[in-house]
Formats: sequence, structure tokens, C-alpha cells
Amino acid sequence: MNDEEPLEEWARRREIRRKAAKGRRRVIPLGNSPHRGAHVDPGAPRVIEEWTGSEWIVVGVAENLAAVKALLYPLPPQPEKPAEWDRPPLGKGRGRHRKPSPADERDT
Repeated sequence: MNDEEPLEEWARRREIRRKAAKGRRRVIPLGNSPHRGAHVDPGAPRVIEEWTGSEWIVVGVAENLAAVKALLYPLPPQPEKPAEWDRPPLGKGRGRHRKPSPADERDT
């Protein structure tokens, strides 16, 4: 029994994966030590690289980890709160939604 998939199917799936990976970015800390986690030495300068589909190319340099995060992961815009619509102020009186004051309770 032949469990191998056709070459055309494999090539199609490979091309889809390669296209999806294009534009992916990674950050490499500059320094003498080997590349480790991003949290190690947060004050070191960083190189920002982007995958072209066949190689990583340098697209920028940042001062430190905080600057990289600001560039790659900007905060989403905050929605503006709508302006308060003009409505008349609540007048005196006792509506169903108002709690009677102690003076009102004594009058009845």
C-alpha cells in the first residue's frame, strides 16, 4: 500500500505555509552572549528582522526591549467616549426610581 501523498499536493501545502510565513518578524538582541529569551538583558539594543520567504533581512534596530515592543506591538487606539447627550436635569419629586428622603417620609 502506498501512503505517500502526490508531489503536487505537498508542493501546494508548502507554498501556502511559505506565503503565510512571509512578513513574520523576529527580534535578536545585539551583544556578545548567545541569543536567549527576550527578557534577558532588556536594556541591550535589538535588531528587527523580517522573513522574506527564503531569508531573514534586517528591517530596523531598536534601543532596547521596550522600544521594540512599542514598534512591533503598538497599543490599539482607545475608542472615544461619546459626548454626554443633552438631557434636562432631574427635577424635584418622587419618581418610582427615587428613594424617598427622610423628610418626605415624615410628611406622609
